[in-house]
Amino acid sequence: MSSRRSTRKEQTGGRWVTRPRWRVARDGVIALGPGKADLLEAIADRGSISSASAALGMSYRRAWTLVATMNESFRRPLVATSARRRAGAALTDTGRQVLALYRRIEARSLAAARRDLLNLRRLLNGARG
Repeated sequence: MSSRRSTRKEQTGGRWVTRPRWRVARDGVIALGPGKADLLEAIADRGSISSASAALGMSYRRAWTLVATMNESFRRPLVATSARRRAGAALTDTGRQVLALYRRIEARSLAAARRDLLNLRRLLNGARG
């Protein structure tokens, strides 16, 4: 895991953790991936790009660039911002739908690979069970 803070903090108790890293990309542009999904979740939770970026340990400029890429990549914007400064940001209906689909894909991927992941973890140093 990276040193970046996340709203999806996992308490592992020293155990190995597996997590799918799905990315939706075209011509080198990543429309959606784990970091962008975390950013969408943080915007939904905190109501602003600034607060979301701080919570994730990234610069506001980086977060804004990721939001712009997502908004340009999908048919409809995923994040709506106000024309007024400091009025915040929110996920659009499409943004909420995209985030829910992404999280469901992650969960189903883990469920489908459960047995293989268990066998893989058993081969790791310090594996329990």
